[in-house]
Amino acid sequence: MRRVRYDSPGGPLLLEEVPAPRPGPGELLVRCEAVGVTLPVVRKVTEAAEPIALGGEIAGEVVAVGAGATRFRAGDRVTGLCFGHGYADLAVLHECMASPIPRGAGCVDAVALVRSGLVALGALRAARPAPGESVLVTAAASGVGYLAVQLARIGGAGRVVGAVSDRSKAGFVRSLGADDCIQYGDDSWGEPVDCVLDAVGGDLLAPAVAALAPHGRLVAYSSGGGTIRAYDLLVGAKSVIGFQMALIARGRPGTYEEWRQELWRLFAEGALKPAVHAEFPLEEAAKAHEVIESRANLGKVVLRP
Repeated sequence: MRRVRYDSPGGPLLLEEVPAPRPGPGELLVRCEAVGVTLPVVRKVTEAAEPIALGGEIAGEVVAVGAGATRFRAGDRVTGLCFGHGYADLAVLHECMASPIPRGAGCVDAVALVRSGLVALGALRAARPAPGESVLVTAAASGVGYLAVQLARIGGAGRVVGAVSDRSKAGFVRSLGADDCIQYGDDSWGEPVDCVLDAVGGDLLAPAVAALAPHGRLVAYSSGGGTIRAYDLLVGAKSVIGFQMALIARGRPGTYEEWRQELWRLFAEGALKPAVHAEFPLEEAAKAHEVIESRANLGKVVLRP
């Protein structure tokens, strides 16, 4: 089978032929039909001290089941988070990280919706917006951000604002239901908001906190780091909340499943619409990474093995 790897920090990404893996206890072997490309994985390629397995969101058909795995069988369509080699024709997925793809949905829909949607929905729940409160979403055109904009609107936000790196993305963000769209470098981010969902971090944290109204809440779910001055929180009684989806998946499986079912329900009703910026064949994984690195994507970037 084919698999993408790299040998040194920064790449290049290489396509190799390797034997098919075997599922271990509690694991599934999945024939990948779609693989989601995410900023955290792209950053690990460029920043990690040692090469890592290129994992992430996968979707496809179960072809073999390991000992003790009882929830799925060969022929089932599943999606989930792969911690091993996911940029491949075949990938091993632990059963606890897998969920079924319902009828009427495709594998591309699954990788565009489930994992990114869980992060978006979880960050929104962590912010606890009351009906009618305003929500600002940074990286609003990204694989998570475009879903967060839609979910904020569906959830009854009084005003939804998208923040983007380039003005050319404004039309896309407004088409998702945003009332306004600002660019990071703007002198003003407009009227203060009650909640900020921040996927960027770094130098953007300070203006994101400044955009909050008194008693506002910022939910940080970025891998970009950053520092916030305590004084900037004290003067407006503002709060910063950290959110990580992995903690929900491991520690609150009931909540994880409830949110997953909600996403699929909204998809089935036509309220939540996956958006795919581009699909690349497996051998063009480097091009997919370039799109993510350049922040050019409007929605999800997907590999098709």
